Amino acid sequence: MNIRLVVNLLGKALAVEGALMLPSLLVSLYYDGGDWLALLLAAMLVSAVGGALAMLVRPHNDNLRAREGFAAVALIWVFMSMFGALPFYFHGSIPVYTDCFFETVSGFTTTGATILKDVEALPRGLLFWRSFTHWVGGMGVLVLSLALIPHMGARSQHLLKAESTGPAPGKLVPHIGKSSKILYELYLALSIIHFAALLPCGLDWYDSLIHMFGSAGTGGFSNYNASVGHFQSPAVDAVTATFMLLFGVNFTMYYLLLNKQWRMVLKNEELRLYLGIVAGSVVLIAINILPSVGNWWEALRQSYFQVSSIITTTGYSTANFDLWPQLSRTILVVLMLLGACAGSTGGGIKMVRLALLFKAMARQVKQAIRPRSVATIKIDGRPVDEVTISRVLVFFFGYLLIILVAMLIVSVDNFSFETNLTAVLSAVSNIGPGLGAVGPTGNFAGFSILSKWVLSICMLVGRLEIYPILMLFAPSIWRKN
Repeated sequence: MNIRLVVNLLGKALAVEGALMLPSLLVSLYYDGGDWLALLLAAMLVSAVGGALAMLVRPHNDNLRAREGFAAVALIWVFMSMFGALPFYFHGSIPVYTDCFFETVSGFTTTGATILKDVEALPRGLLFWRSFTHWVGGMGVLVLSLALIPHMGARSQHLLKAESTGPAPGKLVPHIGKSSKILYELYLALSIIHFAALLPCGLDWYDSLIHMFGSAGTGGFSNYNASVGHFQSPAVDAVTATFMLLFGVNFTMYYLLLNKQWRMVLKNEELRLYLGIVAGSVVLIAINILPSVGNWWEALRQSYFQVSSIITTTGYSTANFDLWPQLSRTILVVLMLLGACAGSTGGGIKMVRLALLFKAMARQVKQAIRPRSVATIKIDGRPVDEVTISRVLVFFFGYLLIILVAMLIVSVDNFSFETNLTAVLSAVSNIGPGLGAVGPTGNFAGFSILSKWVLSICMLVGRLEIYPILMLFAPSIWRKN
């Protein structure tokens, strides 16, 4: 392990984080709130520590192997969350550091779970930082660093691979730094369009930015206790739900559209599966809640918004879906597990993995009937190698195992089975709200300190797709050779 290189990368990322706190500081100064000093102190401290690590710990060589890439990604996410919690702690609005860390991890991992009982009590500058972490974490702090600080050339693919979502991350163009910049240009362009679309709906620039951050990062933090339901606006609901779905699409599709490769987009199996599940879920839930809602328009409006929010793992709400019929609630729990597309800002298992699992199961059934048959699994007409299929199966098993173990630990707090299951599922899938005590009108404040740390780890494991965090606990990764 080239520890000096890992520490150097960590320092650069922390220096970037210090700079990322400046917009929140400006917002605080603009509104003349009392939180500006906490933000200023945190920004200065993070920048100083990051700069010192980057400058003083110079690596003897820049040989970035897979182990350094995975370790750097995991440590950067952990330490950025630890330092990102400082504004809340310095201000005193969240007096317990564990809660500060939980809230910040939830922000950077775009989970949206909160321990705050009264969100509106926080100053605007802190609420801006809280939501801005969604936008930063949505495309990934490492992708941002690669876009702004080219340093490792082709070897930086290990950083991108460790942070990318999906079974087979790739580059849009041969140069990894350029790929990162293209991703962020697409991300920024879609974010700006979303922000501009919210303004005519009656939101001011501050509310528009806050809810754009939550939708773009598929995170779900709002500056209102009632979330998006605060606005009671069909226009806001429609715009937000649509952009949540758009940010749940693999960003490669937008790159293909810009290059006029329409056929590849239309034939993309993951995209078709994603849109098909969304459409089917919206219709089923609308039919199920129609008797309690009263009319088709309202049923479709509520169904469309919540399906978009849950399948993209955003977590915004316009209605208390915890009161919906059991069928609708079950559908939402299934969507929590599935998640959005690979290469998007969403969490969950990812649609492409679901497609591969179905095809692997179908192949096993076929081979059981015809043992001598040879079948190749294909996605979008291209064969998928057996190594990728094996990794998907192992990932799925690991995903379920982590949920089971975490659920056993948090069960010590004696909440209901429904609350424990959906709390862990929402943490690992980076969703935010669950059912029961952690439903759309609830929060995670009632969990013990142990459970909050476990759920925080679950959020990090889910965002980095298991392996980078787990590798930190493997002794072999820290050996010199």
